[in-house]
Amino acid sequence: MRHSIAHAFLAYLCTLITLLLPATGTRRKCCAPPAPEPVIPESPWSRPWTSPSKAEAAEILRRRAEAEAWANSEEAALQRERRRALVYAAAGLEYPYMYKGSPFGPEAFADVTGRMR
Repeated sequence: MRHSIAHAFLAYLCTLITLLLPATGTRRKCCAPPAPEPVIPESPWSRPWTSPSKAEAAEILRRRAEAEAWANSEEAALQRERRRALVYAAAGLEYPYMYKGSPFGPEAFADVTGRMR
């Protein structure tokens, strides 16, 4: 009888010690530390819309006007034509380059069958 009482008392003490004392060591740790709360970034929709200032809008429109002026310029047209000729040359084709007063016409670029390349 003393033996079963001693076992019950010892089990009670072990349970009491595990509840009162902090767990130390790898086998006595109860569980992993809790995961940190995820940080939720502030939604851009929570703030009112901020439009560009007058100076920023003027700068955007100025850049757009400069880009359109460049695209419509003769230098841009020449650059486009050079790039087109480069693509044709890379593909192994002759580019039908003609200008006012050129000594050859479109027939100079026709192949043997008479088709334009």
